[in-house]
Amino acid sequence: MLHRLTHRGPDDMGSITLGDQAWLGHTRLSIVDVVGGAQPLGTADEEMWLVGNGEIYNHDDVRQTLDGRIFSTRSDNEVALHLINEQGPDAIAQLSGMYAFVAAHADGRFMAARDPVGIKPLYWARREGDTRFASEMRAFDPAWLPAVEAFPPGHFWTPRTGLRRFERAVPERALKPFPAPRNPDAAIPEDLLRQTREMIVRSVDRQMMGDVPVGVFLSGGLDSTLVAAIAADYLRARGRRLQTFAVGTESSSDLHAARAAADYLGTEHHEALYTPDDAIRALPATVRAVESFDPSLIRSAVPNYLLAEETARHVKVVLTGEGADEIFAGYGYYHRDFPEEMDLQAELVRTIEGLHKLNLQRADRVTMAHGLEARVPFLDREVIAFGLHLPAGWKIPGLDRMEKRLLREAFTGWLPGELLWRKKEQFGTGSGARDVLVDLVTAEITDAEFEAERDRVRPPLRTKEELAYYRILRDALPGLRPEETIGRFATS
Repeated sequence: MLHRLTHRGPDDMGSITLGDQAWLGHTRLSIVDVVGGAQPLGTADEEMWLVGNGEIYNHDDVRQTLDGRIFSTRSDNEVALHLINEQGPDAIAQLSGMYAFVAAHADGRFMAARDPVGIKPLYWARREGDTRFASEMRAFDPAWLPAVEAFPPGHFWTPRTGLRRFERAVPERALKPFPAPRNPDAAIPEDLLRQTREMIVRSVDRQMMGDVPVGVFLSGGLDSTLVAAIAADYLRARGRRLQTFAVGTESSSDLHAARAAADYLGTEHHEALYTPDDAIRALPATVRAVESFDPSLIRSAVPNYLLAEETARHVKVVLTGEGADEIFAGYGYYHRDFPEEMDLQAELVRTIEGLHKLNLQRADRVTMAHGLEARVPFLDREVIAFGLHLPAGWKIPGLDRMEKRLLREAFTGWLPGELLWRKKEQFGTGSGARDVLVDLVTAEITDAEFEAERDRVRPPLRTKEELAYYRILRDALPGLRPEETIGRFATS
């Protein structure tokens, strides 16, 4: 299992056996305490050990509360080890970040946990009294694949307590009713715009954490351009220059917009140009990496896979604009299908709580396939809580107004108008991937083949394109149950 995950951690590998009760293994991507942070991490008495994937952004603050603890590294994951050892699994709620942990004691106690938003992946499988965990489904032995399920975000599990929720992706305070503006077209109060801006800036600044260079995926759209602007400002104040990365076909609109944004921000800009042949060649590896066959996910994953391959040659960490559309209502269907404020609010909550099955799965897998870590500052839980507590009426475009008006107005002056008010395009469209992939993959499947195979899963496959991707994943992970693992089928 460990060797099947070396792409996620190409820098180091470690494992430990704890009696006949537990075995922990870890492949490391060295970001914090590059020299000393090897895993598994153990307490000074070697009674408890932990392996973790991800980043704890408030690890310095939590470390200060653990008086008398002996730390052997500067690793943020070691803070999680001591916190759990001292206060138990429920203390995980104190951590702010993206993570999946598995920890074991020499006396047989054991726990596994995943962050509330589900930014970092975790899967588990139970057979005949044994339980196994892994960051990706491909890690499991073939005989275990029919038992594999997604481990739910915001939960921990121990053999004694079973599965228990410790946090939701959307904090309770953001679910409460809020006063609606009398007129969505009315001016948004300056104080509210300032708070929105400051909250997002703080999140990006926090996520610049690490002992290695941090870059930004720059699509040229609003969300990634704002992240790049904040990150560039952060590094400029420290005498450094931000690296940005864009992908597309030669004629793609995203590529041209990203160039304009990079030029304005003064970044060290890199591009990954691809052709139709490049996209087709990358498709099987992308499906196997993402471990899904949802068409919209795969279309956007292919260019991102190619982008991550280029980016990993320059940095180990990238920030992305993932999550802004779900918080600030950036998708057209939000306004078309949910014109009433409370209905829109409920749909925003629903989509944020489902991101771990779709967009976040893509963002993690295409990057970690190349030993690159993706961070998502818009999905910091403080940003989620604040953003969803804002009146939904100001997220409705209104008369002759663009989507995400509130977010755009909050950053007035940070970008020129043509970038700040650029019309949204889906990434798979703006990068050119949709045009490249759909016709080419569907041309290989006849009508008869589609009718014969579409009922292999429930609900049935919807298109020839989806069947093409399903075939790749089925061959890579035979016996997998899509209804328990694939985003389009998940119900909880």
